[in-house]
Amino acid sequence: MKTNKLLFLIIVLISIHSFSQPNFREKKEQIKALKVGFITTELSLTTDEAMKFWPLYNTFEEKQNEIRSHKMKSFINRMDEDNLDKLSEKEASALLNQMESNDDQLYLNRKKFITSLKGVISPIKILKLKRAEENFNKKLLQQYRENRPRK
Repeated sequence: MKTNKLLFLIIVLISIHSFSQPNFREKKEQIKALKVGFITTELSLTTDEAMKFWPLYNTFEEKQNEIRSHKMKSFINRMDEDNLDKLSEKEASALLNQMESNDDQLYLNRKKFITSLKGVISPIKILKLKRAEENFNKKLLQQYRENRPRK
């Protein structure tokens, strides 16, 4: 099993490394496919589990991305140095409240997702999922750092 995981990890890293510079959407789809393979391997999902798990996971991810991009975009633009210095205390307070609200929405979405997973996969696999997501993101970031053009 360790050999399979190591082999899969090597394939993932080589695949990420060998990406030519496709457009952003293609690269995003490639990363998503690698993530699906990585998580499936890490969780050792059965066919039945995978059929139930992936629709839930994809819905969860879409909602998280929606919260992060659409809702946070509105105030991220206001947080550059020039605009930040021009904010009144009242505007800054409202911006903080909006950030807290978005964080709450992200948390509640994850909590709802975990609750829905309890009937699909075991609690151990739910914990392994969290670890697999973190490990995948670390490896992806490491790969990016190693392959980005140097200045």
